[in-house]
Amino acid sequence: MPRQLGELEDSVMTRIWQWNRPVTVREVLEDLQQERSIAYTTVMTVMDNLHQKGWVRREVEGRAYRYTAVSTRAAYSAALMNEAWSQSDNPASALVAFFGMMSSDQRQALRDAIRVVQRDPEEDAPEVAREASPQGLPEGSPEQATEGGEDAEGADGADGAGR
Repeated sequence: MPRQLGELEDSVMTRIWQWNRPVTVREVLEDLQQERSIAYTTVMTVMDNLHQKGWVRREVEGRAYRYTAVSTRAAYSAALMNEAWSQSDNPASALVAFFGMMSSDQRQALRDAIRVVQRDPEEDAPEVAREASPQGLPEGSPEQATEGGEDAEGADGADGAGR
């Protein structure tokens, strides 16, 4: 089960999820520097750690790596909620307390989500995806499979020659 991301890991992953394309350390660095002072090597280390932990995969492009998210933010959030709920000594009570903390919009999103997961799988799939999308629910499986295999190492693993 995934462990919650640290603050900087979350900032990096948020960009990777939002951009939804392969990104370099340099791109993430330049975006983070709009909010805070941060060193290239710090961002490079965080992205390497995210790779080692299985959050991102990377491919060599020239002397740089391009990083891509392994799963979605929705899958990450769902896994964290499932982990927290499964550790409760009284799961039903934990759910009641959690639902009590929700706003009316969140409760409506919950009702919509329950309707989606209770549908017969033989029903019209495009209709399910259309209903799920506006509520921010995952349109596919809550967890995406990771790709296997080892990544090639660049000459120095550095990003940014000429970037």
